[in-house]
This record gives sequence, C-alpha cells and structure tokens, in this order.
Amino acid sequence: MSNRRTILITGGAGFIGSHVVRRFVTKYPTYRIVNLDALTYAGNLENLRDVEGELNHDFVRGDIRDAGEMVELFKEREISDVIHLAAESHVDRSISDPMAFVGTNVVGTANLLNAAREAWKNSFDGKRFYHISTDEVYGSLHHGGFFTEKTAYDPQSPYSASKAASDHFVRAYGNTYKLPFVISNCSNNYGSHQFPEKLIPLMINNIRSNKPLPIYGKGENVRDWLWVEDHASAIDAVFHHGKNGETYNIGGHNEWTNIDLVHLLCKVMDKKLGRAEGESAKLISYVTDRAGHDLRYAIDASKIERELGWKPSITFEQGLERTVDWYLANEPWLEHVTSGAYRSYYDAQYSKR
Repeated sequence: MSNRRTILITGGAGFIGSHVVRRFVTKYPTYRIVNLDALTYAGNLENLRDVEGELNHDFVRGDIRDAGEMVELFKEREISDVIHLAAESHVDRSISDPMAFVGTNVVGTANLLNAAREAWKNSFDGKRFYHISTDEVYGSLHHGGFFTEKTAYDPQSPYSASKAASDHFVRAYGNTYKLPFVISNCSNNYGSHQFPEKLIPLMINNIRSNKPLPIYGKGENVRDWLWVEDHASAIDAVFHHGKNGETYNIGGHNEWTNIDLVHLLCKVMDKKLGRAEGESAKLISYVTDRAGHDLRYAIDASKIERELGWKPSITFEQGLERTVDWYLANEPWLEHVTSGAYRSYYDAQYSKR
C-alpha cells in the first residue's frame, strides 16, 4: 500500500472516529487525513485538540446525506481511500426516530459509495473503501455460541437494521461494480471521549454526580466489550492488511452482564472517589426494559487474530480503570459535552461546505 494516500475518515470527530484519526495522523505522517464530520451532538472537535494543528490533518464539516457534497469532496480532495465510521449509533434514539438512522446510515453510506465509484471510475487500483459496522446486525444470541463472519443477519432494532442495510450496499457495490471494499463488525466499544448517553460514560457521570444508575430490566443482557484504542489498532490492521471483499469481526473477549459491569464500575469509582465500598452501588435503579432488547452479543474474533495478527492488548478491568481515570481527569470535557455548549461554538466557527 502506497505511503502517499489521501484518506477520508467519516465521523472523525466522534468517539471511535477521533481515536482512529489520532492514530492515523500520528502514526502515518505521509498520509493526508481528511476528517469529515457533521458535528451533530456526538461529534466534538475537543476530542482532537492534540492533533488539530498537524499538517496532515484536514477537518471538513460536511454531511454524508448530501450526495452532491460528497461528490465534490472526493473530487476536490482527490480521495484515495475511505474509512467510513459516520453513523447514528444509539439504539434508544433509533427507536424514537428511525428515519434519522435510515438517512445517515443507509442513504449516507450509499452517497459515499456513489462518490467513490465516480471518483475512482478510471481505476480502482490502490483504492479501498473500508466500512465499519457492528455486531448488532447479527441479532441476538442466547447462552451459547458466538457471532462469526458467516453468521446470518437478523437485526432487531431500527439501528441494527440500518447498519445491516449499509453493509449490504457495500457488498453489492463490490459485487456489481467491483468497488474494492472491506468490512468489519465490532462489539461494544468503551473508553475515553465517548458521549455520555452510552452505558459506561453515563454511569461514570451519574456516579460522580450521585444520580440514579438506570439499568434496563434485570440487567441480565450480555455484551462483549472492546477498548476503543484496541478497536483503532484493529481498524489499522484491516485497512492495511485486510483482503478486499472480506469481513472481519472485532471483539474484546470480554462478556459481561450489564448489572455485573455496573457493580464493577461502582467498585472502581468508590475507590477513585474515596467512598466507602458499596456506596455507589446504592444508586442502582431498575427501569422498564428497552423494546426489542437483544439478550446477548458475543464475537468470535479468531479470523482477524489468525489472518492479521490482531488481538486485544489489555483486559477489561485494565481498560475500565483507564477509562474511569480519563473521565475523572477530564471533568470539564464531560461538563461541556453534557451541557451542549460546544455545539454553539461549532455553529459559529464552522459553516457547512
């Protein structure tokens, strides 16, 4: 793969995207990274303060739902590759507003595919469209088995249905137009810079503020947790060494029920905040279960380990402690994000392309 590449990273100001942008900007100085983000509620350039001045990092405020804008972006920036992370990703939001997920996850992905096809029509050589997806497209497991790359799709929420549709479009463009692509499906991510609507940062924020810790149902739902920096390293491996047309499942080998995870988090937080053990756990409360709540997700990541040599670098307990340390050391970031104040700043500083 050439050292001179112009890589479009969509959703690069978001949680996972910012970690990927940071890794590529710092690790590959000969690459030009075009960071595209619409700066919606979950996109935050404060996530990238440490690399915002780097010469190989260009930020563009733009919306993948705008087909014409994407065509112009590929043309103007001479994009050679795409790492597509931009997505609506919160299941609860998809239940209340499913059409927003169709617009971004399905139409937005199709717009990018069309823009890439148009820009690369003279030759696909040396090009790559890398689509990042989720394990939720596979549906729900019970108490046995794991998701593999050959597991049949069975999405259960508007979010997972929209991601499944986008996966199908990527494969269809590969089959029909020979567009060079790779796809990865990951388990639940956690780590620094995650918007506090997701479980772990929500619980950290509520514990520090002595607010209730809402647990769906009985807290028996099981998730496989992946540290976001390990996910970024896996994306690096798939982008550079993955085989065109292939799918790679990325998991953390860390299955936890929601209630056990929250109890562990409470224990870590009690220690960090100097509270008596068990004090934070008193904040746990149970709420009506989410509609269509999948019982269990679990990834078989043996393919990426076997073929690309990737595996998680730290245990869940280590990653959770690092995550808690980051949020407690960056309370101004958390306050800024939860207040929404950063969005008015962006509206003033960045106009749409």
